[in-house]
Amino acid sequence: MTRLPHLAGAMALAGLALLSGCAALPPVAPASVQASETAAASAVPAAAASAAPSAAVTAAASAPSAPDISTAEAWRNRERMQLPHDLARTDLWERVRQGLVMADLDGALVRKWETFYAGQPDYVARMVERGSRYLFHIVEEVDARGMPLELALLPFIESAFNPQAQSRARAAGMWQFMAATGRDFDLRQNVFRDDRRDVIASTRAALDYLQQLHERFGDWHLALAAYNWGPGSVQRAIKRNQLKGRPTDYASLDMPAETRNYVPKLQAIENLVRQPQAFALALPALENHPFFLGVGIERDIDVDLASRLAGLTVDEFKQFNPQMNRPVILAAGTPQLLLPWRPIAARWRAGRPGSRRAR
Repeated sequence: MTRLPHLAGAMALAGLALLSGCAALPPVAPASVQASETAAASAVPAAAASAAPSAAVTAAASAPSAPDISTAEAWRNRERMQLPHDLARTDLWERVRQGLVMADLDGALVRKWETFYAGQPDYVARMVERGSRYLFHIVEEVDARGMPLELALLPFIESAFNPQAQSRARAAGMWQFMAATGRDFDLRQNVFRDDRRDVIASTRAALDYLQQLHERFGDWHLALAAYNWGPGSVQRAIKRNQLKGRPTDYASLDMPAETRNYVPKLQAIENLVRQPQAFALALPALENHPFFLGVGIERDIDVDLASRLAGLTVDEFKQFNPQMNRPVILAAGTPQLLLPWRPIAARWRAGRPGSRRAR
């Protein structure tokens, strides 16, 4: 296995980076992924109340432990606010709000999860800090397909935006693919890599799957239920209701508790994003701008060396490339690595070794 010499490797990595143009997200300070939060979003997180707060999202200084639901109710009953399009071009949160077009779900379960998330500002902070690395890319992909931007928020409830997440049922990645479903959507899983954790590949697969489910059921709430419970289970629940002469919408089906709470959780996150101040939360500013770019490699390279050449710790490198199972990256099976966009651009502008200007 060939190791790239330090200088030549740096020139290859940085040079290719500058010629690449992949998408993703506005910069935030990198933070190590917390393994203890692996399945936090699919159940009430045990450690949410005791975890350290983040500067990314903070509760107002006088915020109560739970939101003022009467304020949230008053907002929910108002006509939706029309956001200025010029602001949506520069502010990622505003862009997301412009694309929230699914029918609203209301009821006790939505309010339950609004209260939960608003009462756990530190947990929300960690989710948003992680999500800020990936959200722009996901929004771009959802937008390009003409899908509702609510779907870009789904990793909040699937994995708390943790690409290393693995559930007790062994679903993996931000989008929580089971092994068989991942293979159905061309996510490679072998000793060297697991594409269920790959940011680009798993997002493509999740959106392919959601589109397929929407085409089958003709309703986004039912498609989301099928994403969580399985399309066969949803189809059987619909058939049971049809035989009984009952409605077949999401709220009318008999479902397990996890699926019954699934769309209300997403609706609660949507409501927090749309109007965070109604829940005594503050979201960090996110630019409508890429956060990472793709870098092609031509030789096998150690993860440790690739991290050092990129000026990242191994933990930071793995936040962008969480699919790697081994300490070596095989060029033959790795179409690209993801690296932070701005640090590489800054090195290029400074004309340091390895940049296009330096050559």
